[in-house]
Amino acid sequence: MTTMAAQETPAPQQAASRPAVAEIRRHELAAFLRHRREHITPEQVGMERGRRRRTPGLRREEVAQLSAVGVTWYTWLEQARPIQVSVQVLDALARTLLLDPGERAHLFQLAGAIDPTPATVCPSVTPALRAVLEQLEPFPACLQNSRYDILAYNRTYGMLLCDLDAVPAEDRNCMILSYTNEEWRSSIVHLAEAQRLMAARFRAAMAGHLGDPAWKMLLKRLRAESPDFCEEWDRHEVVAHRTKRKEFLNRHVGLIVVDHTDLWLSPEVGPRMVTYAPADELSRERLVRLHELALERGDRP
Repeated sequence: MTTMAAQETPAPQQAASRPAVAEIRRHELAAFLRHRREHITPEQVGMERGRRRRTPGLRREEVAQLSAVGVTWYTWLEQARPIQVSVQVLDALARTLLLDPGERAHLFQLAGAIDPTPATVCPSVTPALRAVLEQLEPFPACLQNSRYDILAYNRTYGMLLCDLDAVPAEDRNCMILSYTNEEWRSSIVHLAEAQRLMAARFRAAMAGHLGDPAWKMLLKRLRAESPDFCEEWDRHEVVAHRTKRKEFLNRHVGLIVVDHTDLWLSPEVGPRMVTYAPADELSRERLVRLHELALERGDRP
């Protein structure tokens, strides 16, 4: 009898511990959300700061508005109240708070939920991916996400359309460069066609990110800085990604004709490795020369 009683006593203790664990998770989730909210500036999500703002971060009502949830409900969430959180709301919060893949996974874990779209998040630029980019030289190649941000590139790509190393990191986006950077624009032989197709592909990709602050900021910037983009955007054209032959007029070696290929890095249309293979022997020779120039520049003190 004594043994039976000893075996049965852990069950009530385990049952009692479940609410305690859930409460700890709620408080961790609340603290995590507050910390991220306080470290996201209004400018990062395309909002005006205003003169009366006392905090450098976002207000609760601003996070609620950007995430399309009620202010009271979001306040309760930050107060660690025992409320249910759907995966759709968690996804919206992750986008609003600009969470990276690790932070997004942490958010879903604290909420006790399974992320429904983990494969759509762009992977980190790992040393292995950088090694692949280098091994593709002298052919140009880069890593891009679905928003056309250039995440990494090899030396040949860095000199293909402009001196990419000299471009600020926040401007290394193919949409921004194609519509606002004169050196990049002058290197594209069929610029008008390229801009039309990029705007159409960007619109198609944005359909899955309409509530994402980073996408909205990029769209707002393009509309503000480029009348050409506004004209193309207002056409409401949509096209899918596809392999295409391209012509570039490089300032160092002249005309280069290449075949563009996207190598997708996830099951979804998102992160990809963009490669350019020479379409003829002359283009191959010129890419080899461009790579040699990139190496020479890297050797300079």
